[in-house]
Amino acid sequence: MKALIAGCMLLLLGTPSWAQDAVPNPAPPHPELRPVLDDFGGMPGLTALMDSFMEIMLEDPRLRPFFEHTENDRIKRQLAEQFCVILGGDCVYTGRDMVESHNGSIIDRADFNALVEDLQIAMDRHEIPFRSQNKLLAILAPMHREVITPKAD
Repeated sequence: MKALIAGCMLLLLGTPSWAQDAVPNPAPPHPELRPVLDDFGGMPGLTALMDSFMEIMLEDPRLRPFFEHTENDRIKRQLAEQFCVILGGDCVYTGRDMVESHNGSIIDRADFNALVEDLQIAMDRHEIPFRSQNKLLAILAPMHREVITPKAD
């Protein structure tokens, strides 16, 4: 059910014309979400979450090809940093923007939705409250605009 909700949320999001050429901040800080960061267990909790998330993605035949030959430790570290900053933590995101990070990858909506599903599985395994999951996903969802590869005409 949660995957369906997340998938529907992603399908409904469109790119406003004013934002098509801008590259959004990949880690926009939301200090008001600091209590949500606490629900995730702070940076140690996010680090553990990313370990589980990567394991799940590598087990998922839909996502394994994207991650089996990558620098998984770097990806996990930068995802933890990104989520920490987004959730109002005193962290620094050292990664690239989403366009640059995914340049050269062919990623469609189904791939993006699979990643969201796997993140939800990891968050459930770490007993992150559903409401806190949704608050993070609401910030991450618009990033599909920078991650999904536009179809060639």
